[in-house]
Amino acid sequence: MKIGILTSSRADYGILKPLISKMYADAYFNVKLIVFGTHLSENHGYTINEILQDGFHVEYKLNTTPKGDTPRDISASIGDTIAIFADFWSNYHKEFDLILCLGDRFEMFAAVSSTIPFNVPIGHLHGGETTLGAIDNFFRHSITLASKIHFTSTDIYAKRVSVLIESEKDIFNVGALSLDSLNDIEWYDLNTLNQKFNLNITPETILITVHPETVFPEKNLENLNAVFTSLIDTKSVALFSLPNADTFGLQMREKILEFASKHKNIMTNEHFGIRGYFSAMKHCAFLLGNTSSGIIEAASFGKYVINVGKRQEGRAQSGNILNASFEVSDLSEKIEKLKKYGSYKGENIYFKPNVADQILTVIKEYHEKF
Repeated sequence: MKIGILTSSRADYGILKPLISKMYADAYFNVKLIVFGTHLSENHGYTINEILQDGFHVEYKLNTTPKGDTPRDISASIGDTIAIFADFWSNYHKEFDLILCLGDRFEMFAAVSSTIPFNVPIGHLHGGETTLGAIDNFFRHSITLASKIHFTSTDIYAKRVSVLIESEKDIFNVGALSLDSLNDIEWYDLNTLNQKFNLNITPETILITVHPETVFPEKNLENLNAVFTSLIDTKSVALFSLPNADTFGLQMREKILEFASKHKNIMTNEHFGIRGYFSAMKHCAFLLGNTSSGIIEAASFGKYVINVGKRQEGRAQSGNILNASFEVSDLSEKIEKLKKYGSYKGENIYFKPNVADQILTVIKEYHEKF
């Protein structure tokens, strides 16, 4: 079966990796990777190298990196990406029995939208989810409507997909793929992690990822300043993982780097890779930010999370989440509270065993049916 896999950033590749590995190892599949977006951006770590270092071959590289981070830049990038993929699908759409994609980013929306006139079948992971503080909702639901097969992470999201597509067919609640390989990863011990990334992480370090709230982008710098002030107020040691390419994301990256340069207890990292990022999560005290990794993966590491703002609002949550506003008093109070907590002992509602194997079984049955 001829499978194309779309990957546009470190975020979706980190989740897709166990599925790609299983497909590579299964003679039933002929897998070709279609790499685009920030994978080809020097400013975002040129993360195509991580794909190659993992032993995967990149058949197709499409340069669709946005030229900036203003609303106009993002809008123009959507149009440019559709045009670039229009040429790609025109030449290669017959090469694939199924295209797999994940998530909700604007560049993934553009790549999938351009398949519609070519009737390319799409399999979508993580549909049905809701993030009220990001324009990703529109992109995610649009990808769902363009897709033939749906792999959701919870039963709630499976039901939402059925409402969107007005059918209960070809929707499979398999769980979160990103949790599938956590037990197979050899984590860096704390000393190795610090040496490899030139950091000084301790068990008291807070791991922070604050992405832009793209619904209200004019408040992003104000929100970020509230995080900075709360860290100063609570005398916290923190490690910032720099944000993705979103509206005004570059401005936020610059502010984070400037803040870290003035405070010895604040660290930053451009790109950990999967092993590095989850090793940092494993060794940190808790998480703070508005990233999906706090919602989906952190519970499996026994970590509490201060989920701040509205970017992830609407996503189903496990019992490790403390929701906070971008108010200094609220953030400071919750930081002090979590400094006294131990490990989270509850369940992760996104976990199901053998997610990649479930997906492969469904795809094989789909192929044989059609």
